[in-house]
Amino acid sequence: MSMPIYMDNHATTKMDPRVLQAMMPYLTERFGNPSSMDHPQGYEASVAIEDARCRVADLIGARHDEIVFTSGATEADNTALIGAMAQYDAKGDKIITCTIEHKAILDTVKHLEHTGKKVVYLPVDGTGIIHDDTIQNAMTPDTVMISVMAANNEIGTIQNIQHIGDIAHQNNILFHTDAAQAVGHIPINVQKMNIDIMSMSAHKMYGPKGIGAIYIRSIKPTVRIQSMIRGGGQEFGMRSGTHNVSGIVGFGKAAELAQKHMKAEGEQQRHYIDTMLGRFRKAGAELNG
Repeated sequence: MSMPIYMDNHATTKMDPRVLQAMMPYLTERFGNPSSMDHPQGYEASVAIEDARCRVADLIGARHDEIVFTSGATEADNTALIGAMAQYDAKGDKIITCTIEHKAILDTVKHLEHTGKKVVYLPVDGTGIIHDDTIQNAMTPDTVMISVMAANNEIGTIQNIQHIGDIAHQNNILFHTDAAQAVGHIPINVQKMNIDIMSMSAHKMYGPKGIGAIYIRSIKPTVRIQSMIRGGGQEFGMRSGTHNVSGIVGFGKAAELAQKHMKAEGEQQRHYIDTMLGRFRKAGAELNG
């Protein structure tokens, strides 16, 4: 019996064998807790985490200390929206997002609405694109944040993130993007794109499940977010709890491979798509003819 062809990479990707190879030592003999720095095992784990942090930062054009590891993009989205709206409540109580965001965003802004925040849902055109006039009309002095995903997980639309970031910064508004479907597949540079906060996930880019990160801009502007998980002070005080060392190492390796092979893989995937669509059209024409 032949196995079905897997075509659901928007949901998750198969882990790259090189990622698993990098992780294995930290699932076996290198088992130290990175918060225990007074012995070699803990120190070794802490070095591995910082190395992975640098690799993830390099992939998106960030500083290493702007990367906070999380359990995935959903936690990063929750932290970004709830944490920022709490931190900047003196500025306002309004957040702008989009009607076709991932549930991690839509359910979080619904929660914010229940707590008294105001949410504006931007419409999209037939291709899933947000137009300038809808953003401009939605912004008011009490707007704290705009949150628009970089690449849609269902229809594949890639928004003009840099342009939206420009609009946000011109109006002194924070810009967050859920880039789980974009990071590692298309070039993302948080500096050039005026991204203030960004959510990422390893398992969308051939890394392990259960690990992600949030990028938080440190300068121009310096962004502050209230932490949601307290108890140990890990991750610069932003995300307490014992580190998922093997997952973080895997994320770092996936980021390194993505940075190295992104262009070639993009060309290969485009070839696959064009070939598949061509055959579908040919088969459809034969059935109709």
